[in-house]
Amino acid sequence: TSAWYAPGAAAAAMVESIVRDQNRLFTASVYLEGEYEETDINIGVPVIINKNGWDRIVPLQLSEAEKQLFVNSATAVRSMNQVLKDNQIIS
Repeated sequence: TSAWYAPGAAAAAMVESIVRDQNRLFTASVYLEGEYEETDINIGVPVIINKNGWDRIVPLQLSEAEKQLFVNSATAVRSMNQVLKDNQIIS
């Protein structure tokens, strides 16, 4: 059913894009270094995946409202990361 099929299908599509060097667009959680005005965080953004793995982040023109929503998401990820660090679940 969809709870296990969808993630498996997505992983298979990513592997196919790597093996066949397809330069396909996916959303993936990658480390940002200034992209989307965020640094030092892994978060989902559009990327091109090919024989190099994730090759490049695709820049999108976001409205001010979309930018704020992205900032809110990054803040939530950082907060959860801090909880995990405080409880020594991640380093």
